[in-house]
Amino acid sequence: MSTEWVMLSDKVYEFQKGIRPLFLCTVSREVAPLLMRRLERAGIAYHLEEISSVSPRVNLFFGKELCIAIISEMVRGRSLTMLSPEEDFILGTLLGYDTCQQCERYQRRKQSARQVAAS
Repeated sequence: MSTEWVMLSDKVYEFQKGIRPLFLCTVSREVAPLLMRRLERAGIAYHLEEISSVSPRVNLFFGKELCIAIISEMVRGRSLTMLSPEEDFILGTLLGYDTCQQCERYQRRKQSARQVAAS
């Protein structure tokens, strides 16, 4: 059994226990279809997003349907590094990251954006 399968199984268990509404797994392209079938069998919504056309890995988001709908619309084929500071904050919050750390990250990213705009 692959480590990606075990990781997904652990996260599916956490989702079913209500730990967080959204999860993100970065997995190999080869394993992604197997993992998506596992999510489908469990009745869990998901969204697959390419990291880049040349990357051997993809981002697999899964969780509550409303969260997946927001992520699908927000990401829209963009790299996660291309998200605005506000979008990045929303994503981190939905993924259950520490709120204060997300606030600090938002402030850093916003300041960096201001510096780029000023130059």
